[in-house]
Amino acid sequence: MTIRHKVLIVDDEPQIRRLILAALGRADYATIEAVNGREALTRLRQERPDIVLLDLGLPDRDGLELVPLIKQESDATLIIVSAREATDEKVVALDLGAEDYLTKPFDTDELLARVRVALRNRMTRGGGVPAVTAGDLSIDLMNRTIVKAGKEIHLTPKEYAVLAQLAKFPGRVITHEQIMVNVWPNESERHVEYLRVLVRSLRQKLEDDPQRPQIISNEVGIGYRLRLPEDAG
Repeated sequence: MTIRHKVLIVDDEPQIRRLILAALGRADYATIEAVNGREALTRLRQERPDIVLLDLGLPDRDGLELVPLIKQESDATLIIVSAREATDEKVVALDLGAEDYLTKPFDTDELLARVRVALRNRMTRGGGVPAVTAGDLSIDLMNRTIVKAGKEIHLTPKEYAVLAQLAKFPGRVITHEQIMVNVWPNESERHVEYLRVLVRSLRQKLEDDPQRPQIISNEVGIGYRLRLPEDAG
């Protein structure tokens, strides 16, 4: 028997819910709806969804307040789907525990791609991270080896630390702060510019065209994402 993954949609706009419901239905996901924060928490406890798609502009409370509550109540993966475009709000949501952030208006194929990434990360959570493949690049975190086009690539310890943090959650945006905490755990002051230098160096070693990166993508003002071919939607 095939298990249908369950998705909770939290949005007070009926037309947005209908759009998401139709897209998820075509992809054979089971869906649950909530129109405000109170109903979302009730549905979360009752239905135990795999994924929560959360709007931030809810009528009874700010969606950002719900992020830590959802993480406390459930192990569901949280994706923000909101019209808010401010970079600082995106960073706050991700640092609070959201796995991804999709801005309205959105393409439903992109939404489905983000859901697939979230489900893949759920399946690898707690069971060790398998080798990650992006085109001719293979990242083996168990053996700490990076191979491109059949040739092993040498990385400095800091370069490897950055790449490993991205490869643990392929397809997911990782904020600058989340990466830097892992790369410089003992530093009280961390500078994004140092991180940018490491990413530029990684792109020189890993990308076919470092000026048009296809593997390590930049989420402006937020962080970086390791893109896999199937995540393009």
